[in-house]
Amino acid sequence: MLYTRLEGGRVRCNLCGRRCIIPPGGRGFCLVRENKDGKLFSLVYGKLTAFNVDPITKKPLFHVWPGAGITSISTVGCNFRCLFCDNWVLSQSQEIYGKSFTPERVVELSKRYGAMGIAYTYNEPTVFFEFMYDTARIAKENGLFNTIVTNGYMTPEAVKVLAPYLLAATVDVKGNGNLDFHRKFMSVNDVSPIYEFLLELKRHGIFIEITDLVVPEYGDKLDDLKKLVSWIIENLGPEVPFHLLRFMPDYKMIDHYVTPVETLMKHYKVAKEMGLKYVYIGNVPGHPFESTYCPECGIVLIRRYGFDIVEYNVTKDHRCPKCGAKIPIIGNYVKSNWHWFSAF
Repeated sequence: MLYTRLEGGRVRCNLCGRRCIIPPGGRGFCLVRENKDGKLFSLVYGKLTAFNVDPITKKPLFHVWPGAGITSISTVGCNFRCLFCDNWVLSQSQEIYGKSFTPERVVELSKRYGAMGIAYTYNEPTVFFEFMYDTARIAKENGLFNTIVTNGYMTPEAVKVLAPYLLAATVDVKGNGNLDFHRKFMSVNDVSPIYEFLLELKRHGIFIEITDLVVPEYGDKLDDLKKLVSWIIENLGPEVPFHLLRFMPDYKMIDHYVTPVETLMKHYKVAKEMGLKYVYIGNVPGHPFESTYCPECGIVLIRRYGFDIVEYNVTKDHRCPKCGAKIPIIGNYVKSNWHWFSAF
């Protein structure tokens, strides 16, 4: 799906912002889309590397069906080269592998184990777009919702195709959106497609939550944070949930150090003072800013510990029970009616 034939048997892939021009016999930057005689083929269709039912909080989606269980699926491949990737075994694999699944099977198992939706995640879902699209259509027909956890490099054309079946997206920004950081640590030379993607999600009414991986020393500049937060408020609105994630060393940055909580707190304070209403600190289990607070009166609306919801105080019409402020939440609290499950 979504490619253009060019002269000389070449093709242009139109799935992500790289828009790779691929010669016959070649593959795109993601390594999982191959030009075979002038036709672009997915090499990972139905080849899953993970199938887990786990908490929606893990995505993280804090404002979408709180407490729900959600199926998470992945393949191999990615259109980024993040040196710190915690799923690098999947995303950076040079080998095409995976267990065979059909979209129907994914939906069947999701329903059997009580999942309310499906998340396309772990590696970048853009690179297995066709399988995601086919699964999402069948999932919606069966009463399941669809979400993506993405680096935000999907093209507006791809969003338009997927949007009718997509409820929400977690968009993972890294290093406060700093371009030099993206170039040096992620092999990404242009960050503008991420902002185009966010605007396209908004145009299609997709619920958005944004994460920002705060990498100490290299991707933790407050000036960059201010630019990012300002753009979010101006273009998406102050109610977009914003997660500041603690960096945990991995892959080729295993010797780097964990983000100090003090750094995250400085970021939190700036984001709140600039006007974002729902700011969270992630990867610090037990931190008070894992929880949701009413932006008007300050009471705890949803108290969390790690992936668990331990207290829920939002009314069924999504209001603060004390002051009546409207809270941007899709769906109501779901008590545990799902089972942890892995098909692997």
